Amino acid sequence: MATISSLLSPPNLLHHHTKPIKAAPKLSLQILKPTQFQGFQKLTSSYMILTPRHSQRVSAVAEEVAADPSSKAARRVYIGNIPRTVDNAELTKIVEEHGAVEKAEVMFDKYSGRSRRFAFVTAKTVEDANSIVEKLNGTEIGGREIKVNITEKPLLQADVSLLQAEESQFIDSPHKVYVGNLGKEVTTDTLKTLFSEKGKVLSAKVSRVPGTSKSSGFGFVSFSSEEDVEAAISSFNNTLFEGQRIRVNKA
Repeated sequence: MATISSLLSPPNLLHHHTKPIKAAPKLSLQILKPTQFQGFQKLTSSYMILTPRHSQRVSAVAEEVAADPSSKAARRVYIGNIPRTVDNAELTKIVEEHGAVEKAEVMFDKYSGRSRRFAFVTAKTVEDANSIVEKLNGTEIGGREIKVNITEKPLLQADVSLLQAEESQFIDSPHKVYVGNLGKEVTTDTLKTLFSEKGKVLSAKVSRVPGTSKSSGFGFVSFSSEEDVEAAISSFNNTLFEGQRIRVNKA
């Protein structure tokens, strides 16, 4: 199913999972566009031809946003490309300069224990969330330009099950490498295929932004021996893969 972001231009429109509804094969209906009005989103409209599945998404999402503009999803902000040294307390201090914060949580990898370079912040109000995005997106923390936006719509249940299966199938090992700066199109299979050229790969996985199918830009590859780890690092660190120069080091 197409996402609302492919249909509507404003970057900060909230995304929600919706149940499918019946629609005619081709019809003309109103696309709802957000404008700010007295602290919540007011919906205006314009006309265009939509396919049935697009019309389902537009109308249902519009109803949800109008019905509950202060929902938690509307107040949850993604902050990406933060330095590894930033913790919850420091992030809270930075963000609170631009909006009231209910909770800030830096995401850490459960295998390596290192920061995954992104976090989620739940603002106290929708206005606070919008202010945080507006003031912080594109600014720098510790010399790194951060990306800040309202979190994406939840995955469909089928997609969630698929990603959970991929996660559960990963075979962990003390002989493992971290692979950074992966292209967005790199999959678990292509990552495993690459590293299989230089050693016996037990497993591989591309990390995802929680709750979405979007790549976090890094992954892990586990091996059966330390020799394979050393061979992978010497062979692939700082090499081009799918158009991007990857970083490979011990996890």
